[in-house]
Amino acid sequence: MAEILDGKAVAAEVRAEVAEGVAELKEHGVPVRLDVVLVGEDPASVTYVSSKERDSAEVGIDSRVHRFPGDVLQEQLAALVGRLNGDPAVSGFFIQLPLPAGLDAVPLISRIDPTKDVDGLSPMSAGRLAVGLPSLLPCTPHGIIRLLKAHSVELAGAEAVVVGRSNLVGKPLAQLLLREDATVTVCHSRTRDLPSATRRADVLVVAAGKREMVGVEHVKQGAAVVDVGIHRREEGGLVGDVRFEEVEPIVAWISPVPGGVGPMTRAMLLHNALQAARTTAEAALR
Repeated sequence: MAEILDGKAVAAEVRAEVAEGVAELKEHGVPVRLDVVLVGEDPASVTYVSSKERDSAEVGIDSRVHRFPGDVLQEQLAALVGRLNGDPAVSGFFIQLPLPAGLDAVPLISRIDPTKDVDGLSPMSAGRLAVGLPSLLPCTPHGIIRLLKAHSVELAGAEAVVVGRSNLVGKPLAQLLLREDATVTVCHSRTRDLPSATRRADVLVVAAGKREMVGVEHVKQGAAVVDVGIHRREEGGLVGDVRFEEVEPIVAWISPVPGGVGPMTRAMLLHNALQAARTTAEAALR
């Protein structure tokens, strides 16, 4: 039986660390503030932002939400990004995605000051990650690394396979695994003989966005499997990109859906907000 990669438990540890760090900064007169730009009324986005507000309050971070209707002009959002970049009271901020049709997220994210880019998704942040410079790391990939380390999954020298090449998860996760001295293969929709590639993995991360695509034929016995996918079933409940009941008996570690990667993503956002505030405070003392 596999050991469960318990994202809820590890996320609680991260939140406790963040709360302690936030309290220390406040003792030195440095508040931590996390701003969110929310455009439109997408139910998933509204719910997600509300959860982030609750998470922030739990650890002592001040949270502000800048709400706009779906027909806001691109120029108005660009102007807000400029103001948030220049506001010393804002430790970090992010734009909740996806944006409504007619708005282009790329130029907006590209304008975010990398020291305030708590999502870690701007081209500048991605470039710094790629060349090994200090940066705020994308929350989901960083959370996956923290989750694996918390359960003593050996990464140095491991054969790691990432299924999915998105800018959000697959590409930055591959970079982080390389930092941990893993040998990394990135698979995608054009990969020939996917099972042959994934069966080599000591660490398999599935972030393809395709419901229950990975089964027992894709995994090596004793591997660590991280499921990034999340899909709602018609009959109720959530499932991931991995067929959990089929894979769990033969692997050594596996993340559940829900309760695996999701809580880690939220926790690492708080971690990034704290790191951003620390960077600002250190710069002010130079």
